[in-house]
Amino acid sequence: QVRLVESGGGLVQAGGSLRLSCAASGTIFSLNAMAWYRQAPGKQRELVAAITTGGITNYAAAVKGRFTISRDNTKNMVYLQMDSLKPEDTAAYYCKLMSTNTYWGQGTQVTVSS
Repeated sequence: QVRLVESGGGLVQAGGSLRLSCAASGTIFSLNAMAWYRQAPGKQRELVAAITTGGITNYAAAVKGRFTISRDNTKNMVYLQMDSLKPEDTAAYYCKLMSTNTYWGQGTQVTVSS
């Protein structure tokens, strides 16, 4: 059974940094593309960043240049380094694993104060 567990969220001031982590289990992690999504109250869930099995990355325009997605296949982990955070980055952040099926973590809250 595939399981994703996010961690690393919290409260930070604007301009600060956070690093989110997502631990995957129950699958051959290196064979799966991974992504981070976020959902703010009253808004739809949106893609933040994605990374292929080969390490090719893709970012939403709103975070490009500030966020970095990475993965460690030896640890079954995917990370999201978030720098220069803005209040509009406030949201619940979710890890997504894409294989034959799609799997989501439970989410971790990021709150950026102005």
